[in-house]
Amino acid sequence: MRWVEQLTIGRIAIDATTEGIQKVEFTEESLGGERNHWTNQCLTWLARYFEGDTTPCDIPLVTIGTEFQQNVWQALRTIPYGETRTYEEIAIQIGKPNAYRAVGNANNKNPWMVLTPCHRVIGKNGKLVGYRGGLSFKEQLLAHEKRHSH
Repeated sequence: MRWVEQLTIGRIAIDATTEGIQKVEFTEESLGGERNHWTNQCLTWLARYFEGDTTPCDIPLVTIGTEFQQNVWQALRTIPYGETRTYEEIAIQIGKPNAYRAVGNANNKNPWMVLTPCHRVIGKNGKLVGYRGGLSFKEQLLAHEKRHSH
């Protein structure tokens, strides 16, 4: 089932199954749709996140992807709120130090925007690069976290 909600940062779509959240993405779709327990949990977590709560997402995520992608996505979940890592640092963390471009690819395929914080990954030179939701959203998310991090 799919639910579309307007948040402070933009309109998002949440796809959920009975097992958990399958996808969270920015969208231009019409508001509404179908909700379930996991959609409601996701909306509650997102509301707290945008109020400045730094608690990591603990909602079950329905994982579809290669083993490499799953390793990258798991590594993304270890980046603390308000901090960033480079693609190279994530590649080293998952034991594939030369795979930073592949990390970028996996980062781009992350199905759970904000919940799995791919926005916290930056270029080696410290610049904001590559965000499926657009660099302005990435910049807004990082600025939000910087304002609320301790």
